[in-house]
Amino acid sequence: MTRRTEWPGSAAESGEGPGPGFAAASTGGRTSGSGSETELPYESAAGAGRGRGSGPGFGEGAGRRSRSRSRSSGSPSSSRAEKGEPRDPVEQARNICLRLLTGTPRTRKQLADALRKREIPDEAAEEVLSRFEDVGLIDDAAFADAWVESRHHGRGLARRALVRELRTKGVDATVIDEAVGRLDPDQEEATARELVARKLRSTRGLDRDKRLRRLAGMLARKGYGEGMALRVVRTALEEEGEDTEGLDEPF
Repeated sequence: MTRRTEWPGSAAESGEGPGPGFAAASTGGRTSGSGSETELPYESAAGAGRGRGSGPGFGEGAGRRSRSRSRSSGSPSSSRAEKGEPRDPVEQARNICLRLLTGTPRTRKQLADALRKREIPDEAAEEVLSRFEDVGLIDDAAFADAWVESRHHGRGLARRALVRELRTKGVDATVIDEAVGRLDPDQEEATARELVARKLRSTRGLDRDKRLRRLAGMLARKGYGEGMALRVVRTALEEEGEDTEGLDEPF
């Protein structure tokens, strides 16, 4: 069903284009005829509105007020129609997903949550999400692989932290296990050593136990297990000549 949009007023009524107001503004409300001056109807209206003769800015102000009334008279539905927003929920869902995927990969759950927030019907959302998966625009496995690679090398996150983050993104547990399982244990420990080496200098001057807690706590926040954290921190302190006697106890 096609909905007709009613456009309020003509160009002259809304202040668009030259009308009586334009003539009044440019001639002071009068126009010259064959040797005589003829009163314009607009001049009397201008005088009544201001209490004096029409000034050069009056017609311009009337046009602005009229345009403002015309704009405010439209209903929200007609405004959406003018912007070209689709009415079909499937088309709405498709446009929302394409916008969200522009430049940023997202999981199926992230997109589903966004569609639900925008009150897209479940049937339309399911149709679009399934279609996007079929053509490869949604790929949770590829998302998880890229996430592990980026967050481990960029932020130094260990497996446990990566698993937590991917769960919040709605990635399936099996997909998470496969992605995190590709992270080599030796690489994980090497990253932990790099993190400690960067932090070690800022702990110099503190007592040994405080250094241990600070360095091991940093690794724990990034998802490293207690055993690995203790081993890496102890090795780093020994290399600095620190006495590590008794540091085998859990911290």
